[in-house]
Amino acid sequence: MSKAQKIAATVGGSADDIETSFYEALQTGDIDRLMACWADEDDVICIHPGGPRMVGLVAIRAAFESMFSNGNLRIAAQDVRKIEGLASSIHSVRERIGILTQEGPMDAFVMATNVYHKTAQGWRLVAHHASPGNPRENEDITAVPHVLH
Repeated sequence: MSKAQKIAATVGGSADDIETSFYEALQTGDIDRLMACWADEDDVICIHPGGPRMVGLVAIRAAFESMFSNGNLRIAAQDVRKIEGLASSIHSVRERIGILTQEGPMDAFVMATNVYHKTAQGWRLVAHHASPGNPRENEDITAVPHVLH
């Protein structure tokens, strides 16, 4: 991948911008734009729902090219929760994925974790891990505050 493509992925200089570019590339099937979101590191990782861990840009690209060969994806990131640091940002994302079933089109929900690091080229994705899908949207479980009486 050329330096120009890597620089083009830095559309504002934040992890949020790279995440937006990543999900837009998923929806449009733009493999070059999607790959420009990834850090140029040997140990970047990606795990698709129920799949093996893919390590490295070659393996990740091949997996996404295979997904795109089946047509464009209907996928939207929603309900993002973030833990941010100076040089890293971890996003927990609820992904709404449109799927075609024998009963017709349906939505499924996947929980994904995206990890971004600030590199010399700007913010880049270093890990994407998505859980198996669920046909309904689950609520977040949070700690219930204790009330003193």
